[in-house]
Amino acid sequence: MGHLAGSKSTLTPLIDRLNRYPIGLVDSERLRQILALLFDETEAFVGSRFPLHEATLEELSALSGLSPERLLPVLEGMADKGLVMDMPYAGTTYYLLVPGLIGFMEFTFMRRRADLPLPELARLMSQYLEENGKAGQPGEFFGSPTQLTRALVHDEHIPVSSQITSYEDARRIIEEADFCAVTLCYCRHKKEHLGETCRKGAPVEDICMVLGEGARFLVRRGFAQERDTASMLETLEYARSLGLTHVTDNVRERPSFLCNCCRCCCELMAGVQLGFEDGIAKTPFLAEIDSEHCNYCGACLSACNVKCIGLAPGARALPKKARFAEIDASVCLGCGACIPVCEQNAIHLVERARRPKPPRNRGRMFARILWEKGRLWPFVLDRAKRLLS
Repeated sequence: MGHLAGSKSTLTPLIDRLNRYPIGLVDSERLRQILALLFDETEAFVGSRFPLHEATLEELSALSGLSPERLLPVLEGMADKGLVMDMPYAGTTYYLLVPGLIGFMEFTFMRRRADLPLPELARLMSQYLEENGKAGQPGEFFGSPTQLTRALVHDEHIPVSSQITSYEDARRIIEEADFCAVTLCYCRHKKEHLGETCRKGAPVEDICMVLGEGARFLVRRGFAQERDTASMLETLEYARSLGLTHVTDNVRERPSFLCNCCRCCCELMAGVQLGFEDGIAKTPFLAEIDSEHCNYCGACLSACNVKCIGLAPGARALPKKARFAEIDASVCLGCGACIPVCEQNAIHLVERARRPKPPRNRGRMFARILWEKGRLWPFVLDRAKRLLS
């Protein structure tokens, strides 16, 4: 088949298709190396033919020109690799091309596997996710005013006069999910293949959480293991005991994941540390340090997962015993992970002057991001075509 000849000719249409998602993939030589390792030529061609919405085997057959008999094993293989999501419903299976981020790049490291060169992929992905700053993939992921993810507070540390909504409460998010599973931490597993381990001692196995329909897919395809609510809540408490920051979708309804992130491995935390101060939507709270009680022991500096705590500028001229730490309010996520390590009880949470409100659901969140990037109309036209078909 002529349209399958040559990896570069098949990768360009695939990249173009992936860039129709709210979070696209900035083209580069490293990206093409990554995609060439994940997609064979037929898979790259099929991926390039996907509509923005889910589609049946027959619809994809018409779009790709491949017979259903030829196409089905390709789609099944792509689903096994985490490149395509399969969704059985009322006797029909619907397929959806998985975005690159958050999507198949994470799925690649959500299980231990021998079908892919994970050390090479770990190196390439790490380099790709850092190259060219705001002009590269970091800017594409973190650069919109509407963020893809948001932090959650350790609710035991909120002020006694404050309350949080169900969508701000990690426990409630788990309790309200209709299906729960745990999986490997993509970030720490990737770091393993780079010869690095978590400095907080956080595990790779069974620590990050997936919810709802996406969790069903990941369990069905061997990327995650189903868990009951009680087990999930135990994992949540364990994550808090390690000083990890909870991160979820930036939506109010039906979040699809709940990650437990550290300062040294997490790609999301790294984005904030690289200068994308608003790259993760913040909680309604802000950490503050009482300078009268702080003895600048340094415990909170090591605990903060976005590295926003340091020596207060006004304390630099003071004697060492009189120095105190200060929090950069423009960076602080308000998660509260720093509070338990302070033996002086000098850190507490206060409410932000303006309470952030996430989009209602993923559709609205994606529409906002697309609008902000000037890419909304192709998405709208695709949806309109589907409604009229």
